[in-house]
Amino acid sequence: MEKDKIPVITINREYGAGGRSLASILSERLGIPYYDRDFVNMTADESGYDVEDVLREGEEISMSEKAINTMLKGIVSYTSSHDAIFDAEKKLVLDLAKSPCIMVGRCANYILDQAGIDNISIYLHAPFEHRFKRALEINENGDVKLEKYIEKRDKLRQIYYKKYTGNDIGDAVLYTFTFDTSKVSIDTCAKTVINMIENK
Repeated sequence: MEKDKIPVITINREYGAGGRSLASILSERLGIPYYDRDFVNMTADESGYDVEDVLREGEEISMSEKAINTMLKGIVSYTSSHDAIFDAEKKLVLDLAKSPCIMVGRCANYILDQAGIDNISIYLHAPFEHRFKRALEINENGDVKLEKYIEKRDKLRQIYYKKYTGNDIGDAVLYTFTFDTSKVSIDTCAKTVINMIENK
């Protein structure tokens, strides 16, 4: 398949639903790069914020932070770090979309849709029990209380997506595909997406 005919692919996901795994498989089979954790260093370079700031604030925002940002929004000189980081991520998403690639999170589907850039958008979800088991297998979070951690990560992503898009992150109308990865394997998700690209 000619790479210039491959559209940009965006992936949103619940924590533990397999977003990074799907991005990796699609990247390998389509021969295009994927960006997930890479966003952190790239956004830090673009925004001037430290990597730690971007890692902490680049895709998540709490209800209290949202309320404070809303109250201070009327002050002309006020720009929250979340807003500055999002602006840097938005610019980065648009720059990366100049060539075929896969982007995980960062409201990329919304940013590209608003810019009129064609993309295949995917949302991965699964029941909590399935995601908990997967997170245990990955074991990337050390000794954290995993149930609370998963719930918190999902909630913060939901708030962040709502703040910057006005939409609910899990709304099926926003996506080309939504997959329940407890019922559809990551490999089958990848094959379905590739089949669409090949027959588009």
